[in-house]
Amino acid sequence: MTMKVWEIDVFDDDQLRAWLDVVNTVDLFERGDASTPWTFPELAVGAREPSKGWRTVRLSGSVDGVVVAAGQVQMPLLDNLSSAEVEVNVLPEHRRQGLGTAMLEACEAIAKEHGRSRFDAMCAWPYDGPADGAGTSGVEFAQRYGYEFGLGDVQREVTLPVDEAVLAELAAEAAAAAGDYELRTWSGPFPDDELLLSYLEVASKLITEAPTGDLDYEDEAVDVEAHRMHEEVVAKQGRLKFTTVALAPDGSVAAYTDLMAPTHQTTHVYQWGTLASRAHRGHRLGLAVKIANLQALQATGAYDGRRLVTWNAEVNEHMIGINERMGFRPVARAGELQKKIELDG
Repeated sequence: MTMKVWEIDVFDDDQLRAWLDVVNTVDLFERGDASTPWTFPELAVGAREPSKGWRTVRLSGSVDGVVVAAGQVQMPLLDNLSSAEVEVNVLPEHRRQGLGTAMLEACEAIAKEHGRSRFDAMCAWPYDGPADGAGTSGVEFAQRYGYEFGLGDVQREVTLPVDEAVLAELAAEAAAAAGDYELRTWSGPFPDDELLLSYLEVASKLITEAPTGDLDYEDEAVDVEAHRMHEEVVAKQGRLKFTTVALAPDGSVAAYTDLMAPTHQTTHVYQWGTLASRAHRGHRLGLAVKIANLQALQATGAYDGRRLVTWNAEVNEHMIGINERMGFRPVARAGELQKKIELDG
C-alpha cells in the first residue's frame, strides 16, 4: 500500500483537524477511558504561536486521499540539541501494512536533517498490560526499529475534590518537617521575573532528577523569555495554571509544583511537574507544595467532578504512596524509549 506523506500547513484548519483526529483516535484506542485528547482550539494555538524553545514538524499520511497516519517531530532549540521527540500514529484499521514504518522513516529523516542523533519516543497501553510493554503494539513496533525501553510510567487519576481531611492530614505532616520554608501559591503567570528565574533554576532539572531509568537526558535551559512566551500560549489556549513554590529563608525557590486546568474541555485537570531542589531535600517540600496547590485549586469550587491526572515513574514509590493516600488509582501505563544513531559526516 502506498501512502503519501507531507508536512501539514498548521494554519489550514482542515489539515490540522485531520491530523488531530488521527492522534486522538489512536490515543482512545490505546488507552480507552484513560485517554486525554487534545481539543482543536488548544492545538491550533500551540501549533501557530511562535516558540523560542521548540521546533515542531507535523506530518500527515494519506491513502487514496484519506488521512490515516499522523507523525510529529519535536526538537528542543535551547537544550538537548542532539535530541528529537518522535511520535507515530496509525489508525488501528490501517496497521500491519507498512504505513507506520513509512511515517517513522519520514520523522527520523527530518530529525537527521536537523542534526539530531537521539530519538525519544513514548508508547501507552492499558494498566493491566505488562509493565515493560512486552507485546504491546507501540513498544513492539518501536523496538523493531531500534528503540530501547528505558523507563515505565503509570498514569493515575482521582476524581475531584480530594477529601479535604486527607489533604489537611498530609499538609500537617509536611508542615512538621518544612521548618522555615514559606509556601506561596497563585494562578496564572509568574508575578515577577526574579521569582520566575529562581523557579526555572529548579524546574530545569526535572528532566534529569526525576527517575530516568536507562534514558539519557540533559538539564533544560533556564530562559525567562522562553517561559514568558510559553505563558502567553497557555493563556491563549484557555488553560489556567496553578503554581505553588516553597521559598527558602533567602527567598530562593526550593521546590515547586504546577497544576493545569483547561477550559476547552471540562473533564480533566493535569498535574504537571513537581520537584524539590537537591539542596533542600529531606523537608517534605514536594509534598507540601503539592498539597497546598491542590487545596488552592479545589478552593475555587470550579473543578469538582473533573479527573485529576498524574504520571509517575513505576519506580517512584515515594510519590506513588502519597498519591494512593489521596485516592489516585492506576488507569494506564506508558513506556519511554530511546534510540541513538551515528550521523553521517
